[in-house]
Amino acid sequence: MAHFDRRALLLLAAGGIAASAGLRPDRGEAAMTAARQAGEWPVATPAEAGFAPDLEARIDALAADPRFGNLHSALVVRDGALVAERYYEGPDEAWGRPLGTRRFGPDDLHDLRSVSKSVVGLLYGIALAEGIVAPPDAPLLAQFPEYPDLADDPVRRRMTVGHALTMTLGTAWDEGLSYADPRNSEHAMELADDRYRYALDRPSVDEPGRKWTYNGGATALIGRLIVKGSGQSLHEYAESRLFGPLGIRASEWIRGRDGDCIAASGLRLRPRDLARIGRLALDGGVWQGERIVPADWLAASFRAHASAGELDYGYQWWLGPPAPDGRPGWVAGFGNGGQRLFLAPRLGLVVVVMAGNYNQPDAWKLPVAIITEAVLPALTRR
Repeated sequence: MAHFDRRALLLLAAGGIAASAGLRPDRGEAAMTAARQAGEWPVATPAEAGFAPDLEARIDALAADPRFGNLHSALVVRDGALVAERYYEGPDEAWGRPLGTRRFGPDDLHDLRSVSKSVVGLLYGIALAEGIVAPPDAPLLAQFPEYPDLADDPVRRRMTVGHALTMTLGTAWDEGLSYADPRNSEHAMELADDRYRYALDRPSVDEPGRKWTYNGGATALIGRLIVKGSGQSLHEYAESRLFGPLGIRASEWIRGRDGDCIAASGLRLRPRDLARIGRLALDGGVWQGERIVPADWLAASFRAHASAGELDYGYQWWLGPPAPDGRPGWVAGFGNGGQRLFLAPRLGLVVVVMAGNYNQPDAWKLPVAIITEAVLPALTRR
């Protein structure tokens, strides 16, 4: 259940203006003290990390804006140190299941929604290095011999694994409708008897690789290849190859009616642990001296493979406008309801935002505001 909004991309790319809100902020000092005592993160003051000292107050001010609502948490990490950590209260759900009003804290799991896609992208790179999945240039249908009839379409035969990674399959897919609408392609996929056949069997509307279309079915196919190659569920593979090495001890991956993990949007993590994944990506796939994700895979993931309007798209990651050196100015995972994992490599910056504005058309305003009105303007050292 992803959410894509062209306006969000415009604002985030341009550093535009928006506002957000939340309820009853928790004092960040207690959370930061707990992080220090638990040894989870090195902790730095905003001033030590190159921010104005009122960084957290700026986030709280946005959370208190009555025009918007339901900010659940916001974390800022710079150069490997936890700089700001804020938690709030508001209604929430777990992949559509209401959870009531929750007062959030450091130990609470939260839906990532389509930020899950970016995690799946990392997992595919790990699996590729292990030799258990096919490279991006491999024919996609060849990885699914259980559907021999689908190869009757010559256009479909030209689809590659890379086209799934970059959402350029050239098939009919529409996630612009509400996710409560059964005509929404991801909703329809979840209702299908076989989600993978459904994702592969969409009518061809363009040559593969020619046009980008937001497509949770593509991520489902990538996740399925990891499962087939590893012999584990997607969650089990993530725990053994990514979460465990990062020290992530609590996670959940929502499963569909078929019992398979919902690759495109079902992952639930603590905000601190999503920040670990962000820091891993900034550090070129190395965590505490251990290589977890191949450096060449991260480089490929953060390279523009498709144009997604005003932004580019890599291997399951959104890419901001290029910096002077040609690399993306920022990299991000976007999720329905206001979820964000935002990375600014040249600044050594990771921002995590989690919220509960699921399926709301203006949910993009909250994470955009946190990043462009609170975090980036507070920088005193670039």
